[in-house]
Amino acid sequence: MEDPPSVMEINVYDFDGPFDEVASLGHAEVNFLKSNISELADIWIPLKGKLAQACQSKLHLRIFLNNSKGTEVVKSYIDKMEKEVGKKIAVRSPHTNIAFQKIFSLPPDEFLINDFTCHLKRKMLTQGRLFLSPRIIGFYTNLFGHKTKFFFLWEDIEDIIVVPATLSSMGSPSLFIILRKGRGLDAKHGAKQLDNEGRLKFHFQSFVSYYVAHKTIMALWKARSLTPEQKVQLVEEESETKEFQNEESGPFLGIEDAKMSEVYSSTKHFDASTLMNIFEGGPLEHQVMEKVGCMDYSVTAWEPVKTDVYQRQVHYKFDKKSVRHGGEAMSTQQKSPLPDKNGWLVEEVMTFEGIPVGENFNLHIRYHLESIPSKQKTCSVQAHIGISWLKSCKNRKKITQDIESSASSRLNKIFSELEKEFTITS
Repeated sequence: MEDPPSVMEINVYDFDGPFDEVASLGHAEVNFLKSNISELADIWIPLKGKLAQACQSKLHLRIFLNNSKGTEVVKSYIDKMEKEVGKKIAVRSPHTNIAFQKIFSLPPDEFLINDFTCHLKRKMLTQGRLFLSPRIIGFYTNLFGHKTKFFFLWEDIEDIIVVPATLSSMGSPSLFIILRKGRGLDAKHGAKQLDNEGRLKFHFQSFVSYYVAHKTIMALWKARSLTPEQKVQLVEEESETKEFQNEESGPFLGIEDAKMSEVYSSTKHFDASTLMNIFEGGPLEHQVMEKVGCMDYSVTAWEPVKTDVYQRQVHYKFDKKSVRHGGEAMSTQQKSPLPDKNGWLVEEVMTFEGIPVGENFNLHIRYHLESIPSKQKTCSVQAHIGISWLKSCKNRKKITQDIESSASSRLNKIFSELEKEFTITS
């Protein structure tokens, strides 16, 4: 082999001679990404099919993989992809590849080509990262302590459809990835739907670097699965696409838990339920957020995700008066009542587009709003922030300090404006 194989399909037939009918005894599949190479040297595989399963048939195999390119396989593959994508691709460090392999339980010969911030759309949007390697496309997120991860093979993909930008996709095109019938079923929990033909459909949107992501995805897909005729047609279509815009760079660090630190604490002369109006999507929330520099502010309705836990999406652009470079923010918020029902906990994970090094981190914010029983119409407000670094960058300590300082200033403005609005209305 030149490229590492993803799967080997095996069909077993009974055939006794030229005039005998061919009878299927069963079929099996070896997935090289889910098998340890050392185990392949001597394995028993159950055969599928009515006859095979009735007889509990197994196939005894010894499989040996010989890479004809030796240690040059990574460099060779990267060179080929650079020609397809039309852009230089950085070789990731061993540390980066180990982190990637660990997330998806991949063999040590699988290496990361690129990863992109995006949203997975099912019933609700889920922020996360899309990972691309020679044999798989995978999605991973650790949002509010709940992990979602899955992957499928490039060969599993039947079609990739570009959906034009809409308000709900937050201004960038989105991708519908449709798998072949019966393929990728262990990734079913990440699919938006199973269509009438039995094909899984995955919907990815709100890419921080859409054009780089799209170009890389198409290049990797056609390298693994398209016929020569399809490749020619795809190249002709892609020759008319836009030049690259935002580019993600730097080694992937793995998804680490954000260390939270308090940046705001105050006592307000309102009860917690009144103060929660800042998270209810009404005119008051829009008015306050626009006053602190959030333009084109939009939110979705709160939807239940489990008992007493609700989730929504928030999107806005930064006013250049408040943020020098402008840019956009997309966030997922969850709210849940405090154990004694005396207030609310609101958690937020925010991604950025169009600001320097914005693709290198996620910002976590935790709001704790609690009514003070001993004082009527009084509540305490605490806000903590944490930074989850996705990629390494220079001056990380300085950037962290700047983020904490600006977040503290912004939260102070939000609650000050909210107080003003309540004072005016009361």
